[in-house]
Amino acid sequence: MTTASSYLFALVDGGGTVPPELGAVRRLVDRGHRVVVLADDSMLDDVLATGATVRPWAQAINRPTRGRDHDPLRDWQCRTPQELLDRLLDHVLAGPAPHYAADVIAAVDRNRPDRVVCSMFAVGAMVGAEASGISYDVLMPNIYALPAPKLPTFGLGGQPAVGPVGRCRDQIVTAVAQRQWNKGLGPINGLRKSLGLSPLHDFWDQVRRARKILVLTSRGFDFPAQLPDNVRYVGPVLDDPNWAKGRPWTLPSGGHPVLLVAMSTTFQDQIDCLQRVIDAVATLPIRGIVTAGPALDPTTLYARANTIIESAAPHSEVLKQASVVVTHGGHGTVVRALAAGVPLVVMPHGRDQADNAVRVTTRNAGVSINRNAQPATIAAAVRRILDDPRYRQAAKKLGRSIRRDAASGALVTELETASVVSQRAAPNRADASVFGCGDE
Repeated sequence: MTTASSYLFALVDGGGTVPPELGAVRRLVDRGHRVVVLADDSMLDDVLATGATVRPWAQAINRPTRGRDHDPLRDWQCRTPQELLDRLLDHVLAGPAPHYAADVIAAVDRNRPDRVVCSMFAVGAMVGAEASGISYDVLMPNIYALPAPKLPTFGLGGQPAVGPVGRCRDQIVTAVAQRQWNKGLGPINGLRKSLGLSPLHDFWDQVRRARKILVLTSRGFDFPAQLPDNVRYVGPVLDDPNWAKGRPWTLPSGGHPVLLVAMSTTFQDQIDCLQRVIDAVATLPIRGIVTAGPALDPTTLYARANTIIESAAPHSEVLKQASVVVTHGGHGTVVRALAAGVPLVVMPHGRDQADNAVRVTTRNAGVSINRNAQPATIAAAVRRILDDPRYRQAAKKLGRSIRRDAASGALVTELETASVVSQRAAPNRADASVFGCGDE
């Protein structure tokens, strides 16, 4: 048994990011460590279920619920990528950073942790940890999201570049995106200066300064790339969320294949999409179970004869019977389906979902269709999955690596390991190579 340590987790309610992050908390508590979690009120019951001590955010953004009215980002209203990026900077990353930093500094003074562990988007919390002289790790509960050589730009659903032209394309797109992210550099550097810290050269350098960046997915699911030395793939956390554990659920009667429909944990204006999926299922010889999630009222959806709508259900149990999953493409739903060997129909709504979708389709473990697809198109995609056994074979193959990495124990090992590696990883400045788009 490793000597017990004290951890301070600084977590924000990102919906699907919460179960894997709290999976890390629970595993440390089970190992005998003392864990205090700074969290939104919307997460309090979930945190308490891990056995950790919870402290609500005092100055930082504190969501009372996961409902649409309490979403600081409201990304479903954005009409352009620029509008979304500006909102991320103003309402999640740079704008509230001083408040996150203040809460973390106060929590460090009160609890004296050995280490701070931050959600990827809690940039201000990282500044607060650094100002307190405490090393911090960053949890990335999806694919690797920062710019990196050989990796498509995050959020666009791109495939790895092929040849000099493709690599040049990625360098240009990454440079453009990086200049937009650096609009948040001024506020972050202003905060750092007020706390006696040196300025950064790139907005995401605050994340790169972590002791370790722990990527909570399987290396076999993500695309290969050249990553900093402090990046660790530690496998996904496949735990059901606390709000779904032990929930009773049923299936329509009969012997037809089972289809699970699962969209976002948070509101992404997905009600109309869910209804179109239900209408598509009604045309198929299949039994459907729809989990609405904590952000939606299931009574806003209209069930069909072969569909049951639940507010929540433990997907780990449903997936044992499922033949196909229809989903928005959130990382948690995708990797749990693949771990169960179940192929997917992915309808990306935003965020990292197009990136997850392309990692599924590239491996032939499912298909991707537009979120606005009509019932006939959705039904055709489901039939395609059911009629072609190669999709299930590919999902099982990918699922084997996901299960192996999830069971490896690497997440806890990396959090417990005291050695510091490449804490000051070199910035990845894509714009420096934009005009030399060659084979490098």
